[in-house]
Amino acid sequence: MKRWYVIQVFAGYEDMVKRDLEQKIKETNSEDLFGQILIPSAKMRHFFDAADALQNQQMFPGYLLVEMDAQTAAIRLITKTNRVMRFLGGKDPVALSQKEIDRIMNQMSGGFVVTSEEHGLEAGKDVEIKDGPFIGFSGVIDSIDEQSQRLVVMVSIFGRMTPVELRFDQIKR
Repeated sequence: MKRWYVIQVFAGYEDMVKRDLEQKIKETNSEDLFGQILIPSAKMRHFFDAADALQNQQMFPGYLLVEMDAQTAAIRLITKTNRVMRFLGGKDPVALSQKEIDRIMNQMSGGFVVTSEEHGLEAGKDVEIKDGPFIGFSGVIDSIDEQSQRLVVMVSIFGRMTPVELRFDQIKR
């Protein structure tokens, strides 16, 4: 089954690595192991530009997305390609989840990411911090920013309530 994997390449050589991989796949008749090879990029407006034109800009410089069946032959073909450093996950490549792929594809097509998950957070609720420098601390939610998926938690540090900004995934609900 083909899944999406991330490979790290030398920054600035993404196009060259993509061409080399496509050529190697054809030369070795490995088309059945591979799907698309993408350089994640999106059209972005640069306001400092006089024309205010949309320009294509890479979302993750130094990385490519490869759709493939993670067999030994496919992994070896990619790792032996010039200017490829490694797979995300090291020796055992880790496939991206469908949620991550959907988010990246939406960004590439100019769409917005809408999360349908209910986070169940509200101001005044007690939470415990499970990640970051304040791990193990408890606090009270002060404010929530849905768009950036961040919140401010008031934590008691040395007897004083201190605001700490956290991501949604850094707290236990």
